[in-house]
Amino acid sequence: MSHIARPTFKLRPAQAEVLTYAGGRMGISAVPGAGKTFILSALAAQLVATAIDDDQEVLIVTLVNSAVDNFKSRVAAFIGQRGLLANVGYRVRTLHGLAHDIVRERPSLVGLADDFQIVDEREAEQIREGVVEMWLRGHPEAVDLFLSADLEAGRREWGVGQWPEVVLSVAETFIKRAKDLQLTPEELAERLEPYADNPAFALARIGAELYAEYQRALYRRGGVDFDDLIRLALLALHQDDDLLRRLRHRWPFILEDEAQDSSQLQELILDRLAGPNGNWVRVGDPNQAINTTFTTADPRFLRRFLARPDVRSLSLPNSGRSQQAIIDLANYLVNWTMYEHPEPGARNALSAPPYIEPTPPGDPQPNPPADPAAVYLFDQKLSPEAEIKTVITSLTRWLPEHPNETVAVLVPRNQRGFEVTDALKRAGLPYTELLRSTTSTRKTAGVLGNVLKYLANPTAAPLLARVWEVWRRDDQDETDVRRVKRLSALIRRCRHVEELLWPYAGVDWLDSIDWAAKNEADPDAPTRDDRAMLEAFRALVRRWQEATVLPIDQLVLTIAQDLFITPGELALSHKLATMLRIAADNNPTWRLDELTEELATIARNQRRFLGFDLEDTGFEPKPGEITVATLHKAKGLEWDRVYILSVNNYDFPSAQPYDEYISERWFIRDRLNLEAEALAQLDALKEGSEYREGIATRQARLDYVRERLRLLYVGITRARRELILTWNTGRSHQAKQMAVPFIALHSWWQKNRFDKRTDRV
Repeated sequence: MSHIARPTFKLRPAQAEVLTYAGGRMGISAVPGAGKTFILSALAAQLVATAIDDDQEVLIVTLVNSAVDNFKSRVAAFIGQRGLLANVGYRVRTLHGLAHDIVRERPSLVGLADDFQIVDEREAEQIREGVVEMWLRGHPEAVDLFLSADLEAGRREWGVGQWPEVVLSVAETFIKRAKDLQLTPEELAERLEPYADNPAFALARIGAELYAEYQRALYRRGGVDFDDLIRLALLALHQDDDLLRRLRHRWPFILEDEAQDSSQLQELILDRLAGPNGNWVRVGDPNQAINTTFTTADPRFLRRFLARPDVRSLSLPNSGRSQQAIIDLANYLVNWTMYEHPEPGARNALSAPPYIEPTPPGDPQPNPPADPAAVYLFDQKLSPEAEIKTVITSLTRWLPEHPNETVAVLVPRNQRGFEVTDALKRAGLPYTELLRSTTSTRKTAGVLGNVLKYLANPTAAPLLARVWEVWRRDDQDETDVRRVKRLSALIRRCRHVEELLWPYAGVDWLDSIDWAAKNEADPDAPTRDDRAMLEAFRALVRRWQEATVLPIDQLVLTIAQDLFITPGELALSHKLATMLRIAADNNPTWRLDELTEELATIARNQRRFLGFDLEDTGFEPKPGEITVATLHKAKGLEWDRVYILSVNNYDFPSAQPYDEYISERWFIRDRLNLEAEALAQLDALKEGSEYREGIATRQARLDYVRERLRLLYVGITRARRELILTWNTGRSHQAKQMAVPFIALHSWWQKNRFDKRTDRV
């Protein structure tokens, strides 16, 4: 065992106290920007150097893959300062990675073959979709149990059309929760037997059938999904005492990051690995738990751990990220939530202490200078379009004056982010996206999708006209734009598309048009140049039609070579083609229509399109470039100036009578949240308790309210120097209102600001 002096770097008093840890259980509550990754990495290096043997490792468990790389590099740097070898004596894993390590020790212990396969999230979702599709075909009457009885016939049909999406969502949440509860399909079916004819458990029966079919599909592939890995890892730790002893010796110290997002199974696995007298350090911020909806993740696990008598509880309250006015606003949100929120059930969403405190004098990360006027809550009632226009105008003025500073526009939902990026592009402002998918992905896929949609329906003149517009999409000159529109309208009037594309026996639709050399009196009259352009277009489309006999990936690449010239677009096309080929292989009955729909789904990144997400590789904001991100994706990042949009009562409800909720579909009776009700039925079956319809929906509303409060807190604490909040009235028939937390923050801000000029925005 090595005993090497601690490296010299300046520590805050609270950080120095963390490094006095020598063993046992310790919990650390860290405010945003407190340097928890820094101090946890330093602690890991210290333990590697002073507290483990050569055949042991310090185990670090974190939330996402990008954090794994961050920890590895930080620990390696601290290890290097001590003169030790990097990547020796410590292991950094996500929970899924750790579970895989455990199961790989003895796969047969949990009923797996040595060569078992892991089904990734994309493939798992495809399996669920296939299972749901087959189930819907066999149960067309099931929707009648849940449709609102007072809907008009037309709206009823609309509801039926959205039913598959609802069933898919229920299937995903139900299967994940069943595995969290360690219930197999067989055990669940047995528990359901007494309720076979009870309509109250209809959702549980649906979920159980889908769960059973999903697991059968996994078994046919010889694989397990990520949720299985976690469940089986815990099972292995309980079934083999020798394995448990080996792992406890190998990992004598466990350091857990982002513990506020710990799930029930994660806590059980780490507690089992640590043992009753083991060494386990948990670090997190309960106020930043934003991944809890329909999962077993809950900040109460960390709070409960911090309150245990056998746990040494510390805090990291100092943060050098934000200026004092932003710190004050964030702390006020915590205080208002705890003591003044109009819904008592939401008052535990945020907690203190610790409140955020600035760094002490002489700290290597001093806070930016205090500037109360740099915080602005824009209370003017704006339409969604006007809100974006206001922000674009502000950015247009601010960017040239701050070329060396970073700025972000944070939104509650991806769709709002897409609208922001479209506006930024029209304004010619530089931006980067941290959304579900990027503009380049969506637009490249959109171009290809329009062509594929036509090729799947080759007699549809409107679809052919859209392909024409796609082909000429880069024509920006006013004359060219007029020509594109003119010829598009002409193609739409073609009654027999085959006469345009494949003339036969002297019948050519182009011959039916009077092509003038030039018509000065009517600049929109078709010209011979127009005909020549349509003839070139015809040759292109014919080439694509002939290529439809090729596999889907080759067809897509053929189209891409004719439509794109930039390396980025061609690279994206290649990835899209590969994904479609995988989809075609997994769904041999799919035709071009289904593959076109799959392309649209991939473009929205609902398939976790790996390689297109900056979060997978880490992200550093660039000065002079606007980051557009969801509030969820913004966690862990910071910018000099931050805009938070859409702080209304739809995106941030407060359990008031007039609030609406994203998760509640209008066509479901009594506005039931079917995902929540399905999970409540599952929990009742597991516990043998009573289930009463509607209670879970009301609880889900409260859970959502609490999570949105934490999400707003996360957004506020991303800002270093300047912060601007806005809200909009929404687009539905019922105008949205300013969110209740916004009203409270605005009232505080009006009392405390020094500069009331709106031009500061």
